[in-house]
Amino acid sequence: MSDSSASPYRVLARKYRPSTFAELIGQEAMVRTLTNAIRAGRLAHAFILTGVRGIGKTTTARLIARALNCEAGPTIEPCGTCEPCRAIAEDRHVDVLEMDAASRTGVGDIRELIEGVRYRPAAARYKVYIIDEVHMLSNQAFNALLKTLEEPPEHVKFIFATTEIRKIPVTVLSRCQRFDLRRVDARALSAHFAAIAERENAELEPEALAMIARAADGSVRDGLSLLDQAIAHAGGAVTAQQTRDMLGLADRARVVDLFEAVMKGDIAAALDQVAEQYALGADPAVVLQDMLEVTHWLTRLKLAPEAESATAPDGGDAGRGRDMARALSMAALTRAWQMLLKGLGEVRVAPAPLQAAEMVLVRLAYAADLPGPAEAVEALRKGTPPSMPGGGNGPSPAPPGGAATATAAARPSEAPAAGPRAALAPTPSAPSPEAPMPADFRALVALFEERREALLAAALRHNVHPVRFEPGRIDVRLTDHAPRDLANKVGTLLSRWTGRRWMVSVSGEPGEPTLAEQDRAAEQARHRAAAADPLVEAVLTTFGDMGARIAAVRDLGEAAPSEPLESTGEDDWS
Repeated sequence: MSDSSASPYRVLARKYRPSTFAELIGQEAMVRTLTNAIRAGRLAHAFILTGVRGIGKTTTARLIARALNCEAGPTIEPCGTCEPCRAIAEDRHVDVLEMDAASRTGVGDIRELIEGVRYRPAAARYKVYIIDEVHMLSNQAFNALLKTLEEPPEHVKFIFATTEIRKIPVTVLSRCQRFDLRRVDARALSAHFAAIAERENAELEPEALAMIARAADGSVRDGLSLLDQAIAHAGGAVTAQQTRDMLGLADRARVVDLFEAVMKGDIAAALDQVAEQYALGADPAVVLQDMLEVTHWLTRLKLAPEAESATAPDGGDAGRGRDMARALSMAALTRAWQMLLKGLGEVRVAPAPLQAAEMVLVRLAYAADLPGPAEAVEALRKGTPPSMPGGGNGPSPAPPGGAATATAAARPSEAPAAGPRAALAPTPSAPSPEAPMPADFRALVALFEERREALLAAALRHNVHPVRFEPGRIDVRLTDHAPRDLANKVGTLLSRWTGRRWMVSVSGEPGEPTLAEQDRAAEQARHRAAAADPLVEAVLTTFGDMGARIAAVRDLGEAAPSEPLESTGEDDWS
């Protein structure tokens, strides 16, 4: 008998729904604006409330309706005891109409609403229309609402709520007073949940409350649902470990250990740790999310050490974070952020999330010791190969006593091990007798022709003005038709062929004519010299009327062409 007469259980999200503006948490700016508007009598005819799910949009809309229709007059503190206040709170007031636009999207529904706008309220001061998820209305429905929304009767107020403010037509937005409900800070949520837990006679560890507040992601309703679940899951005092198991979270202190192991290059320990957390119920995607949070925390510590208290994640020791932030370079932290962010997307779509997460950690561990661009260039300038992560079981571990630096120190005593290598400039091969050192620019072009690099040889001949040449260094001026990567390709191939490092620089000086222009000028000079010869001049004079002209000029020792040449003009001289 007692069981049947007992009132049904109400979930915390409904039981502790705010009944006054003072109970709204995290929305001080909106409450202040409404307070001033009501006191000054400057009430808008339409409001639009936007924010994430569970932030309190519908609750706020009902509070506004109560504030407008309370018998005490429009007030920011409705009494809650008069008939309008109680009827609105119980969702039974005839003049406060609440409509779900997700289920009534058509223009016919809006026309029915507009038909009722002309009639005065039956029992209240204002007729209030609350439309939830208003972005779900069709374009025709929005168009039908526009005229009424712009010039509504004085006794009508519209309150819209939406999670997708960008889907609302600007013509509607311009006719409404907009309120953006902010995400509630995790600390404020934690304090709010602690007060509710105390009223429910439930015991929760502070760390458990912090986990629930963080998982709520700024949503009060989501957090209350998780709190309800945690109390039911524990059946008594709620511990951090129970909450972690319920949410599928990784231990934050272990995540910091995991991040440090990865950045040290101790990939074996890192894989053991992530496998252990997975066995305890942690979601691999959540582990990477927590590592992203650690990366952000360390980056903030490096750039703004005074912000450590505001950014430290749960389980993150401030002193340890400062040591890690000092040891890690910005290049290593930004690289870790990008790789973890990309890896998180891979884990979410992978058929085996644990394996995908392990591969992300392997990539990150091997990339942690890669030199930065400045270090690689400096090493190449000195003629020494840049330090690379070693092979074997993983990258070379950093010295004990702190987090690893972004690049490992070179170890001259160790033989180079097989392992991942950076894509730097290719290492020159040993000098070959078949690739002699070119003595001048013309010999250099001849070397490219011998090596069957026809395109590069043609570009060097026709589109490059030599400025300065010495073995190992070339300065050139390129024409507009030269390939953009010509200098890099020439330097790389010369280094490979000759066994000596070549530096090809683009200069702004005019330089010499291209080889093609030099050859044409030489041929034209030979042609003029030949034409000035008395014998040739006499032949041209005698047979000029018959079309005789100089087709080519060759030295006596030069081989004759296999076929007779036909002169077609000056182009045949080149």
